[in-house]
Amino acid sequence: MQTKHLIALAVLATSATLASAQQQGISKNEILLGSIQDLSGPLAGYGKQARNGMQMAIEEVNEQGGINGRKIKLLVEDAGYDPKKAVLAAQKLVNQDKIFMMVGHIGTAQNMAAMPIQFEKEVINFFPLTAAREMYEPFHRLKFAINSTYYEQIRTALPKLVRQTGATKVCTVTQDDEFGVEILNGTEDSLKNQRMALTEKTTFKRGATDFSSQVAKMRAAGCELVVLGTIIRETVGVIGESRKSGFNPVFLASSAAYSELIPKLGGKIVEGLYATMTAQIPYVDSGTPAARLWANKYKTRFNEDPSNMSVFGYNTINIFAKAMRDAGDRPTTSKFIRAMETIRIPADIFGSPPLKFTPTRRLGSDESRLSQIKDGRWAVVMDYTY
Repeated sequence: MQTKHLIALAVLATSATLASAQQQGISKNEILLGSIQDLSGPLAGYGKQARNGMQMAIEEVNEQGGINGRKIKLLVEDAGYDPKKAVLAAQKLVNQDKIFMMVGHIGTAQNMAAMPIQFEKEVINFFPLTAAREMYEPFHRLKFAINSTYYEQIRTALPKLVRQTGATKVCTVTQDDEFGVEILNGTEDSLKNQRMALTEKTTFKRGATDFSSQVAKMRAAGCELVVLGTIIRETVGVIGESRKSGFNPVFLASSAAYSELIPKLGGKIVEGLYATMTAQIPYVDSGTPAARLWANKYKTRFNEDPSNMSVFGYNTINIFAKAMRDAGDRPTTSKFIRAMETIRIPADIFGSPPLKFTPTRRLGSDESRLSQIKDGRWAVVMDYTY
């Protein structure tokens, strides 16, 4: 009987070892992650910051011995914010490098293009750096999203700003892709709830630099509040063209424009801009002591100030590490998913909302708050509603 028991244990141990060996991206000593960023295109500022934040967290995890004895290794591909290049990057990471998971992939259209490649090989799309609803809808077991959607951000923030400013003519200028559609839909549905109609809408091509025609159209319509479906350069470009022409409405942007790069690039012309957001930009000389300490550590490591994108990358890896530890010492994709479905993440030092996932819900939180540029820095002006 004892011999049979020992044989059974040996079979179980061998089976577990084989199962671990068969799990793509997991070896005895390493966990291989992949990320697709924009390191050379219009969102290169965001992509580099997100990569730095992820790398900082990985270094901290690895310095502490890794996850159940395994060190994390991150492979980053540059897609230049181009969906076609994102497909090629995903094919390389998934099929050639054989990553365990895709983390923090930037861009809505880029994620949409890459996800089918990942899902065919059971590679999770973990916390994509976009707030589009498609990152968690329709439901897919391999989707996990952290950001309140652009749609929900605008839908909930716009009524507050309309009441505060007394604006009666609301307009939109949006990028003509999936990201822009999210902003437009959130605006239109918000206005319907307020029994208002959109006064004017106009769009621009991704990467555009001339916004004179769009601004002229909004000015002619008498727009008093303009919702921006813009990111970095486009935000500064639209507001700059508006100021130059004497057009001065209230501007509201989504979290895609909540960046320290906006006041750095725009200076005084972007003063007063509102944007939805979650985690606050950690300034090295203000905020809570814990956030300042982290910001100074980041600046020492990368010789630049951190941003909310740095925070996003940092949090993405730390939440991954927590769930991965819960998945046990022989992790698989299925075990990781089960760990995520029961995980609870409290509010952090950056002001991020608590996160919760379930077997039927793949968005950690739909909460956002509102900031405004004041004297060259972002300041929270409306907090969470939960």
